[in-house]
Amino acid sequence: MPKSRQKAKDSFDPASMKPEDVLKFEIAQELGLADKVIKGGWRSLTAKESGRIGGLITKRKKELKKEALGE
Repeated sequence: MPKSRQKAKDSFDPASMKPEDVLKFEIAQELGLADKVIKGGWRSLTAKESGRIGGLITKRKKELKKEALGE
């Protein structure tokens, strides 16, 4: 697939987010990265930014699991 086509496919559309992307986008907003994601897609983020989002997703999921278990 040519790179130009691949880039278009990787663009970010907030209206068509999958459920797992909602949390990811919320965290990106909290970190001030929402505009960057909207303009360039998830691939426009640096490794450090992506890692920060991933770490916060993991942390948030653990917190939600604890709340669900009533601990």
